[in-house]
Amino acid sequence: MEKNIILAGVGGQGILSIAYVIDNAALDAGFEFKQAEVHGMAQRGGAVQSHLRYADHPIHSDLIARGRAHMVLSVEPLEVMRYWHHLAPEGWVVASVTPYINIPDYPEMDTLLEQLVAFGNVILIDSAQLAKAAGNLRAQNMVVVGAAAPLLGFSDDQLLAHVTSLFKSKGERTVEINHRAFAFGRAAGLFFRGLIEAGIKPLAALKLCQRFDPESIDPAHVGSWVDVLGDKTKNLERLLAADEPLACNRPALA
Repeated sequence: MEKNIILAGVGGQGILSIAYVIDNAALDAGFEFKQAEVHGMAQRGGAVQSHLRYADHPIHSDLIARGRAHMVLSVEPLEVMRYWHHLAPEGWVVASVTPYINIPDYPEMDTLLEQLVAFGNVILIDSAQLAKAAGNLRAQNMVVVGAAAPLLGFSDDQLLAHVTSLFKSKGERTVEINHRAFAFGRAAGLFFRGLIEAGIKPLAALKLCQRFDPESIDPAHVGSWVDVLGDKTKNLERLLAADEPLACNRPALA
């Protein structure tokens, strides 16, 4: 077993915190791991990235060669595009769609989203929406870890143990918020993929997930929503036009 992951985002989004949770889960599982230093303009909101590798055999380099990454895990959507060439043919992109617009020529979001869904093996989540619902906008990094969790090779308990240890010095409330952020990200990511695997187009799946009350998202209801949507574009348009958040556990048209 071997996992090569590019962590990406901008300064202040908690890339080191993501690395801490995954690195320690790898140690607990008895894996070898190496992590490159976080590089970039971390204090200025500039691009930052780190290479993270773990395996059940010795690892001789902390850098991931082009075409060898199993995942690009990004807290910012545009940052994915810096590292797409590192992805293996069957590699995954797990990313937030919440932009951090720190350059004057930041692309139009519709264009960027079209580029992201073109990867095929992709999980997109609205980290700002989910972190805010969890209790703190700064928990977006744990939302993204939750979305990636089913692909990392660890149990939720293994990962959450280190979410706890990372934040326990800040009090029980902070730990609770970050656990919720993880859970919301995991559920939203699984729901998004469930819709795609059932034949719903990725951008439609993302828009529907963004309409849900984050507290209500449950991948167990994917099939019911697919039945509601069917192949009728009008059904999706009606759902997305609703003024109030949709309840995931009530998959019916008004």
